[in-house]
Amino acid sequence: MSWIEHDQASIIDLAARMQLRDPNRRAVSKVVDEIQTGDGREIVCDLATGVGKTYICRALIDYLAEQGVRNILIVTPGRTIQNKTVANFTPGQPKFVPGGNYKPVVITPDDYAGGRVGDALHDPDALKVFIFNVQLLTKPTAKASRAAHKTDESIGTALYDHLRDADDLVIIADEHHVYRSEAKKFFEAVRDLGPRALVGLTATPDEADYNAPGRVVFQYSLAEAIADELVKIPVIVYREDGHTDVNTQLADACHLRKVKEETTREWAERNGRPMVNPVLFVVCQSVEEATDVANTLAGPGFIDEPGAVLQVTSGSKDDALEALAGIEQPDSPVRAVVSVNMLKEGWDVKNISVIVALRTLASKTLTEQILGRGLRLPYGERVGFSMVDTVDIIAHDSYRKLLAEKEALLEHVLPQKGTQDSGSSLAGKAGGTRPLPAYNEVQTQGMLVFTADAPVRDDGFGTDVPEAAYIGMADMEHRLAEAGVEKKQIQQVMKPADGAPAIKFPSKRLLEKPDTYSLSFVSSDSVAEKGKQFKHEIEVELKRKALNASRDLDGNVTVHAQDQKSGVATQRSWPIAKVREDLEDRILNLPQLKLTHDEVEHAQRLVHAFLGEAIEADGEDSTPWEEARAELALTQLEKLVVSSFKLKLVETEHEIVTVTVPPPIQSWPQPTMSKMQITDKVIRGMGYTDWGSSILPVVHFDALSTEVKLANMMDVSPKVEWWLRLESRGGTYIQLDNGSCYYPDFIAIDKDGVRWLVEGKSNAEATSESVLAKKAAAVAWAKEVTELGQFGTWKYLFATEAHLSQSNSWDTLLTVTGARG
Repeated sequence: MSWIEHDQASIIDLAARMQLRDPNRRAVSKVVDEIQTGDGREIVCDLATGVGKTYICRALIDYLAEQGVRNILIVTPGRTIQNKTVANFTPGQPKFVPGGNYKPVVITPDDYAGGRVGDALHDPDALKVFIFNVQLLTKPTAKASRAAHKTDESIGTALYDHLRDADDLVIIADEHHVYRSEAKKFFEAVRDLGPRALVGLTATPDEADYNAPGRVVFQYSLAEAIADELVKIPVIVYREDGHTDVNTQLADACHLRKVKEETTREWAERNGRPMVNPVLFVVCQSVEEATDVANTLAGPGFIDEPGAVLQVTSGSKDDALEALAGIEQPDSPVRAVVSVNMLKEGWDVKNISVIVALRTLASKTLTEQILGRGLRLPYGERVGFSMVDTVDIIAHDSYRKLLAEKEALLEHVLPQKGTQDSGSSLAGKAGGTRPLPAYNEVQTQGMLVFTADAPVRDDGFGTDVPEAAYIGMADMEHRLAEAGVEKKQIQQVMKPADGAPAIKFPSKRLLEKPDTYSLSFVSSDSVAEKGKQFKHEIEVELKRKALNASRDLDGNVTVHAQDQKSGVATQRSWPIAKVREDLEDRILNLPQLKLTHDEVEHAQRLVHAFLGEAIEADGEDSTPWEEARAELALTQLEKLVVSSFKLKLVETEHEIVTVTVPPPIQSWPQPTMSKMQITDKVIRGMGYTDWGSSILPVVHFDALSTEVKLANMMDVSPKVEWWLRLESRGGTYIQLDNGSCYYPDFIAIDKDGVRWLVEGKSNAEATSESVLAKKAAAVAWAKEVTELGQFGTWKYLFATEAHLSQSNSWDTLLTVTGARG
């Protein structure tokens, strides 16, 4: 079989189907780009806990299946993660990942033996996903036999040998960093399988991975995840009175957990969402300490309910982790989990809301072992209330001591300069401490918030990079006071109208330009087309001239050179092997290229395509090329490659990113007034209410003569089902080739389900060059996203003041503007 190709259109479709977050989509794209050579390369993706490594794994499998791969092995470090991974592929399970086009045959250690999956193992068309613990794959020893290395009658060989014989095997190593303690055994087991690619997924790569050039190919840091609002904001809670004993910590944690539960319940009931109970997580240093803490929490004045406290120790690790799987359910009795540093990975519940660490809050401990357990958002997104959107760490240190050690706390949280491209090969993270990047300390509502510039990827917001909050410090009294304020605010939240749809807007954005040259820019088709020109030999003419003499009237003799019919010169012959070698050398030695293994692979691909068209059938081994043909082929192929470089670096490419609007919950805007009070102008910043078919109850305007008229027209039209005013700096924009962004005014959904992108402009602005460019881009965008098929039918309505003055209805406006098409 041929190996995989990088198909960006398929990745965009995959991201839409599986609703991948942006970093997950970019990670899948980068992995595919890196492994398409199929040379057994090992790569690692470093993604912050809570971002969604599970979705990357599932999406990558679906992409590989589409490309024809049929054997994929997921290696897990233990039984709990193995069971969780199996659940990701099992419809009906809470951890099932939907959206995949391919339903694989999942094969585990429990069902491959005895012929239960024998047919699938021998079916070349069946997509097989093997989910095995690493221990099962390691070689047997005198003390331990390994089932995977034993011959199985239904397979006809040992499972390990069966995997090794698969010519398309891809290995995905979940929690890749866990294997560092047994790296030798693990890598021996995996390397002996001879996979086409080994993909590691982890939140904490080993230093050896960063020291290996090109191994860590994608990084999405905790800083980026916090800034992009994909995880909770961590808040360190201290006491001003200096009481730092363990019982005070536990009592504070229980109290804060309880008020968080009350706030979350208020919010969930108000918004029709299921209750996700906040849980306290306590990390102890010994089994004895954990037992004491669990007993304390179960007693009066704390959780006060023995069945609500779950203790996890080394002796019950796997069983306890399995028991934890249900604590997200509304009927779970668990309100506190006590651990002896056992829950580092494989536990991805989303309702850890308060953490007590009975140890120093050193940055490595905080980020890698403790904080990661509480980062996941209970409702998959931030809801706008601190009690729901944060994880509180109850510190045993004083405020003064925390401030003195703040740089240690911030070291792995603030965004590191030079690591934000998240798409190129990364190296050099280890080996010396980088200085902490610049940050600001902002005092707000009794909390000290640490902020820095948000990570930048070309999302169309120009050079103004907003600050993002990364971590906060607050004393217990202020946290409790804030909970009380938020409970009152929940009564004044804004949410979409009942029955209103969530609109998936296909935002068009510029792809980043490549920063290096690569032979991957050159298509095999263009090279093959060039090769067709060299099917025949090129004769070298032997010029012939004759000398003739004549005498003039004075008797002088003049010699003349006269051209004669040319002859054919003889040429040296080049064996095909030399032609192939010289063509590869010529393009690999271009000064624009950096010689790597991948470039060698690309050079071989291009030369194969070129000669495939230039050589007559069965002629490669027997028919040498003459020198002129070979020399011209070298120069022509070089010119084609160089021109492809230039084209790639100047051409404009876009991607489609799905943005869902409006958010399910947001604070009620202030101030507001009824739309009936609009007279001769609109008030900037004022929210207008009393709409009939607006998705949101409060709408802001900038212009009376266009935006307000359009809103009123859509609101009363029987042809318009719903309409939505778009934010002027939100994610719903179309990026133009020059990098500028167009933010339309409205989206309207008519009775036929057609989605209209609506723009109103004054007569004076309507003919400006920038407005016309945006209008043309929107018309082209509507056609493009409609043809994609997955976003429904989109049309564009551009209305001027003149158009609106001629129209007394939505239907008339469509005719006057010519928007019907």
